[in-house]
Amino acid sequence: MIQITPQMKVLVAVDPVDFRKGIDGLCRVARDELGDPWSGKVFVFRNRRRTAVKLLVYDGQGFWLAQKRLSAGKFGHWPSGPPKTGRVLEAHAVQVLLWAGDFEAARGMPAWRPLGTAVP
Repeated sequence: MIQITPQMKVLVAVDPVDFRKGIDGLCRVARDELGDPWSGKVFVFRNRRRTAVKLLVYDGQGFWLAQKRLSAGKFGHWPSGPPKTGRVLEAHAVQVLLWAGDFEAARGMPAWRPLGTAVP
């Protein structure tokens, strides 16, 4: 089971990838375009049709690869940016994204705030 915590750094690939790739192929994509796959960061990829996502993470002993394929519909809201780059998302935004929601419209608590301050 992969649990995404607020302390984890999550990089979402902007461009779609070939979903025939397994761990080794996605490690290469991560290394070439997003960052070091052995860093413990979570890498999120989508297919061209926006119907499935894969998560790749290294836990210190080996790689985890998880896939979610929607039974109906598409991932309508996906991070944008320059080609061949990734976008850093907070854990809450990733959870919304994995439920095929609009992560930019979802409001959550800030990841960190000083004690004694009110939430806006």
